[in-house]
Amino acid sequence: MKLTEDRMYQASLDKDSSFEGSYWMAVKTTGIFCRPTCTARKPKKENVEFFFETEKAIEKGYRPCKICKPLDKLNETPAYIQGLLEELQQDASLKIKDSDLVERNIEPVTVRRWFLKNHGMTFQAFQREFRINKAFKKIKSGESIIEVALDSGYESLSGFNERFKGILGISPKNTQKQNIIDLKRIETPLGTMFACAVEEGICLLEFTDRKNIEKQFQSLSKAMNAEIVQGENKHFVQLEKELKEYFEGKRIQFDVPLYTTGTEFQKKVWELLSQIPIGETRTYKQQSVLFGNPKAVRAVGTANGINKIAIIIPCHRVIGSSGELVGYAGGIWRKQKLLELEGAILL
Repeated sequence: MKLTEDRMYQASLDKDSSFEGSYWMAVKTTGIFCRPTCTARKPKKENVEFFFETEKAIEKGYRPCKICKPLDKLNETPAYIQGLLEELQQDASLKIKDSDLVERNIEPVTVRRWFLKNHGMTFQAFQREFRINKAFKKIKSGESIIEVALDSGYESLSGFNERFKGILGISPKNTQKQNIIDLKRIETPLGTMFACAVEEGICLLEFTDRKNIEKQFQSLSKAMNAEIVQGENKHFVQLEKELKEYFEGKRIQFDVPLYTTGTEFQKKVWELLSQIPIGETRTYKQQSVLFGNPKAVRAVGTANGINKIAIIIPCHRVIGSSGELVGYAGGIWRKQKLLELEGAILL
C-alpha cells in the first residue's frame, strides 16, 4: 500500500480508521500532530505535513494533539480502569459504588461512559456480570448455591437467583446444562484486543476495533451454544505472557491451547495458516494449492477472513498475488506492522 500525501490527506478528511498507525498528520499553523481519525477540524492541505513515526514529528517540534492523543496506544484501557478491574478480580463480592469512585478521585460519569463505549453496559452492570461469571463456575464445580450467593455479596437467595437468570438465562440449579465463554480485554502495542476462552483453550482473539466484531461474538456464541460473559480464565495468563514475548521479539511460536469453531474445511485452512513460518508470507493462490485445490482461492480467502484467533493463527501472513497487503479485518496498517515485526517486510 503506497501512501501518497494525497491519499493520507483524504484519509484524514474521512477519519478512516483503516489508516490508524500508518502515519500521523502534523499541522504547521498550530504545531500539533494527530491520528488519521482525529475529530478536530481539518486544516488546508498546504498547512500539513506527514510523518510515519511519532518520534519524527516530536523531533521537528510538533506537540501531540490533546483531542486524539496520538501517543496513546489505540483503544488502550486507562490505568484507573485497569485498577478497578484488578480490584474486582481479587474480590468477586466487591461492589464499587459511585461514592467509592469519588473517594478514589475518579469521576463516575467518566467511568460510566468508558464502560458503555467499550463493553456496551454500565460499570455497575459490568460488576454484576463479573460476579455472576465467578458464581457460575463455583456452582458448576460443585459448591452449594446458597454459599456461592453469600460469597458473591448477595443477601438473599431469591435476589441471587433473579440476577443469575437475568444474565445467563437459566436458574443456578440448571448450571450444569449451560456453558459460558470468558471474555477479557488485553493490551498490546498495536491496540487493545478482546480475548475469549473456554476450558479447552483460547477461542477468540481480535482487536477491539475489528470490522464486524459483534458478528464474530455472535458466531462464536452460536457455535458453542454458550453465553459470552466478562470474566477470568486460566488460559488468559499464558496468552498475555506469550503475546508480550511475541511483541518483544522473543517468541516465534505460541503454545497457549486453542479451541477453534468452524467447519472441517475452515479448520484445515486455519491449520495451513499455522504452518506458515514466522518471517515468511504466502499468497492466497499458494494457500489454495497447498490445500489441494488450486481453484479454491476464493473459498480459502473467505476462511482466512473469518479466522477468530488473530496473530496466533497468522492470517496476516497471507498476501495478494502481486505482493500487496490486502484483506485484514484488524486494519492493513496492523498487518504491515505485524509482518515488519516478524521480519517479513524490510523496515
